[in-house]
Amino acid sequence: MDINFNKNEDHNKLKLSDLKRRLAKVKLGGGKSRIEKHHAKGKMTARERIDYLLDQDADSIEIGAFAGEDMYEEHGGCPSGGVVVKVGYVQGKQCVVVANDATVKAGAWFPITGKKNLRAQEISIENKLPIIYLVDSAGVYLPMQDEIFPDKEHFGRIFRNNAVMSSMGITQIAAVMGSCVAGGAYLPIMSDEALIVDKTGSIFLAGSYLVKAAIGESIDNETLGGATTHSEISGVTDYKAKDDKDALDKIKNIVSKIGDFDKAGFNRVEAKKPTENPDDIFGLLPASRSDQYDMLEIIKRLVDDSEFEQYKEGYGQTILTGYARIDGWAVGIVANQRKVVKTKKGEMQFGGVIYSDSADKATRFIANCNQKKIPLVFLQDVTGFMVGSKSEHGGIIKDGAKMVNAVSNSVVPKFTIVIGNSYGAGNYAMCGKAYDPRLIVAWPSAELAVMSGNSAAKVLLQIEKASLEKSGKSVDAEKEKELFDEIKQRYDDQISPYYAAARLWTDGIINPLDTRKWISMGIEAANHAPIDKKFNMGVLQV
Repeated sequence: MDINFNKNEDHNKLKLSDLKRRLAKVKLGGGKSRIEKHHAKGKMTARERIDYLLDQDADSIEIGAFAGEDMYEEHGGCPSGGVVVKVGYVQGKQCVVVANDATVKAGAWFPITGKKNLRAQEISIENKLPIIYLVDSAGVYLPMQDEIFPDKEHFGRIFRNNAVMSSMGITQIAAVMGSCVAGGAYLPIMSDEALIVDKTGSIFLAGSYLVKAAIGESIDNETLGGATTHSEISGVTDYKAKDDKDALDKIKNIVSKIGDFDKAGFNRVEAKKPTENPDDIFGLLPASRSDQYDMLEIIKRLVDDSEFEQYKEGYGQTILTGYARIDGWAVGIVANQRKVVKTKKGEMQFGGVIYSDSADKATRFIANCNQKKIPLVFLQDVTGFMVGSKSEHGGIIKDGAKMVNAVSNSVVPKFTIVIGNSYGAGNYAMCGKAYDPRLIVAWPSAELAVMSGNSAAKVLLQIEKASLEKSGKSVDAEKEKELFDEIKQRYDDQISPYYAAARLWTDGIINPLDTRKWISMGIEAANHAPIDKKFNMGVLQV
């Protein structure tokens, strides 16, 4: 291995260590002292509940682990959005599990909590997966109620989704393992089956203090809405559990009896590991986002037997398209080639840039995968579409529009991995979050923004200079550098993959070596939902 490989490896493994450190912190939720108080009440934490519920030694993936990171510091923070979401297996059946983390503001709902819960329901709806809610929440976080209560994608949408999912035949099971108050009380009752834990679980529209204030009635919370009340008097809940583990065991028993599902029928054979060493990824991926590298070498370390059958290999070479298998599943891969390529006409094309011919190739390939019912995997490291008179005269906007159209109207499941750059319209064409990938994750090396930090800082610097000069202030070279560094630092903070993950623009930041697991579990989930639409690009024909 050459010196650059070793430098890249050191750089990327440091980023991976940082990812692991951040995840370890996130998993503490509201902190060790609050976890101890939680245990003192005889309760398991959200993560302990999920770990106990999910099958041991089976794969699982966590959605939105970094949701809310650095977003609500003035309110004390909201680690992981105050809710833990995992896709895993319960009694061998793939399920979505949602657990409120009561160590974070008593499980209260921040704006990002609502967004994360809606994302969990979206995954369940798209893939027709059973969903399990482990409820332990004080309800809406009142100081921010205006950002979580009344809008279309706010708190109320959760219950609307409960109703829609029920009509779709998607199994919903809720266990009330702590507080479940006000509007939140509707979630377990709008589920198919509801459980409640004795002495720690409670459900009511208004607690004892509010009841006293509103109608003058004096009553304790247990009598008002405890397990005995709702299991023996109101009939609101279906099962009464003696403790957390008993409730989770009951859920396992319920799930074990769910019937089989209709399948989409995606092609799968026996899985094979890549013949090329996946660990090489850390040395192949450059430390600098502007450096060139061969994406084909990355693909070989992600796919079964390192076999990748290229489609239109010699045409539109700044996008790689082709067929492969990942963990046995047949996939169509659309990836940005990051090395400079030479066309048959002798022209040089920049790596990571989408040209007219590469957009045309990708459009045709996406159409082919839709026709053959093959899931699509997008590997993003894109700086955008080619600009300049030659590209404009050649119809880059038209060809780019066709590619965006194909991605938008694709009916097979799509999965997006942000490996490096994800800039501007390139993010859109390569199936960014706005284009409904079933799952979208980033490697620690990813950057998501309208443009790179350098480019954006230069543009913003010119605007800032013009403004200062207009007000009569001179800008010398030293001041200009100071301004540039300040602007770039601010912009660089925003293009970080952690900034994107905190806002759920991605489902998470993952170890590159976990990419195969995420795609495989994603396709397995998608296989629960038969495709009932036909691929149609409308007026923009290929």
